[in-house]
Amino acid sequence: MSVSFYQVDAFTNTPFAGNPAAVCLLPAPQDDDWLQKVAAEMNLSETAFLHPRPDGSYQLRWFTPTHEVALCGHATLASAHVLWTEGLLAPEASAQFKTESGPLVARRDGSWITMDFPTDSVTSIELPASLLEGLGLSAPTFMGDTGRDYLVHCDSAASVRQLSPDMAPLSEIDRRGVVVTAPAATEEADFVSRFFAPGVGVPEDPVTGSTHCALGPYWATQTGRTTLVGHQISARGGTVRVDLDAPDADRVTLSGQATTVLRGRLDP
Repeated sequence: MSVSFYQVDAFTNTPFAGNPAAVCLLPAPQDDDWLQKVAAEMNLSETAFLHPRPDGSYQLRWFTPTHEVALCGHATLASAHVLWTEGLLAPEASAQFKTESGPLVARRDGSWITMDFPTDSVTSIELPASLLEGLGLSAPTFMGDTGRDYLVHCDSAASVRQLSPDMAPLSEIDRRGVVVTAPAATEEADFVSRFFAPGVGVPEDPVTGSTHCALGPYWATQTGRTTLVGHQISARGGTVRVDLDAPDADRVTLSGQATTVLRGRLDP
């Protein structure tokens, strides 16, 4: 079986920035073990696998090099981008995905792609001292649980940028990862973040759409605004626009840009 694959830099319009994802277009469902081996071979934070369904939608799954995950924003963005740029969807058509997290829809908005995702609520908790020590933090402004990840609010963007975590304690947490966030230091964004998930094979993710399902509602509550811009300040960096109907909305619109940097054939 020969499979078309693409490497797409998501949440950026500049090659070699943002978050790279592999997108594999399958003719039909494939064995889970094969999917995981392909994701390990790609060795990116996420590899997306999609195949057409009879109703015109696409089945979409996401794998890190070591695990399948239930939701991934940047690989969804990359998948929608490929469907349009490769002529599999008309420019005005929406990309309809069936996923473990429910139906997801992506639409084009000029050079941007908007995605409709479920929100993740944030509950205040006390995080283990070992996790804070691993992050190199002693007294964060807020600590929370999104159900998917832990969230830590720091006092400044500089504090987030300067983090150099010890991945050992971070790899032992009972969540996918931990997102660290703070108010932005410039007018170009409202908040900044970084995301660490060594337990699922991603020490630091360059730009993480799914964490903004929690960051959007959290910062909407903090700022009183429901239209926000997040900068993920990893080494590669990227931008995520966030729109909610209200801070307690059930759905959030995440928007980003994408660019294809590689096209190829997979011949396992």
